[in-house]
Amino acid sequence: MARNDEFIREVDEEYRRDQIAQIWARYNGVIIAVVVLIVAGVGGWRYWEHMQETNAQAAAVRYEEALRLSDQDKGQEVQAALEALAKEGGTGYSLLARFRLAAEQGQQNPENGASAYDALANDAAVSPVWKDLARLRAAWLRLDTAEPAALRQSLEPLAAPTNAWRHSARELLGLSGLKAGDMDYAGRWFDQIAADRETPSALRQRLAVYTALVAGGPVQATQ
Repeated sequence: MARNDEFIREVDEEYRRDQIAQIWARYNGVIIAVVVLIVAGVGGWRYWEHMQETNAQAAAVRYEEALRLSDQDKGQEVQAALEALAKEGGTGYSLLARFRLAAEQGQQNPENGASAYDALANDAAVSPVWKDLARLRAAWLRLDTAEPAALRQSLEPLAAPTNAWRHSARELLGLSGLKAGDMDYAGRWFDQIAADRETPSALRQRLAVYTALVAGGPVQATQ
């Protein structure tokens, strides 16, 4: 039996070698091409990763340089550096540069800054979380000038319990109520801030002032 088993095993191995030889003879060109493609694909992916890392590092250096120029009050050079970086794309620093540009413009002219944030919020290439941040920043800049209804329409979706920016959105909504003399509206949002366990401590400190203003009621204009 042992000799028979060994014979059968040898025959089986020989058959397999023969099958492999036939497959290689018939498809060697295809096999080689597939191997070459795999190797090229892996090499291309490695090269792409390397270039992405290199570009990101270069963008980081340029962004830091723009911030140093800002500290030196070189406004025009800062804007030129940020605009160049914002146009490049491909790294997170281009998006960061666009936000920084909008902030710089907002310091000079709130509506211009808000318009720059609007462009970010309406850009299909920007992810939803950053679009929401752009809407929030635009609302901050328009708090003193926009109609309360328009401001609230933009902000109320951001105040949802699952939104990353809900705390700031609720604060802005409450402030819009205070500015309009609508204490019921303001109080509703301040209550939501108080009830949220994840409300930042700095906002809770400001909340004490806000609730006192709500309790005091609308300020009556005197002549």
